Amino acid sequence: MSTSSLKPILVVEDSAEDFTALGRAFRKHALRNPVLRCEDGDQALEYLLGYGTASGWPQTLPAIVLLDLNLPGTDGRMVLEALKRDPRLQTIPVIIFSTSSNARDIEDCYQLGANSYLTKPIEYAALEEKIRLAMHYWLEASELPSEKKIA
Repeated sequence: MSTSSLKPILVVEDSAEDFTALGRAFRKHALRNPVLRCEDGDQALEYLLGYGTASGWPQTLPAIVLLDLNLPGTDGRMVLEALKRDPRLQTIPVIIFSTSSNARDIEDCYQLGANSYLTKPIEYAALEEKIRLAMHYWLEASELPSEKKIA
């Protein structure tokens, strides 16, 4: 069992419909990790940069971040860039989960440090399978780094 089994999964997703579909896929495949949601990039950065200090936020960083690109306010690219610049956060795997299959978006995200890029399928069954494979890889097959202590 991976050490990430109790760490939360942070989903940064503004669409309630997409978040609901992800939640169904997580439940179907018995994801044991708690799932947290930030509805925009600003909220995600507030949580990730201030974890452990802000009232009401969990004291543990997420095992992985599932990040939408097209968010209101601070978009996913800016969130990704901020995470990969911060020494306390840069080892957290960031999986871009976007409707965009544009080659430029994909290349830009990898250049900014994304660990994976998944396009959101239109059909629910395809979404469910993509999420199953991604969660199996990142939470069961991969060895993830230990959390760095708050300085």
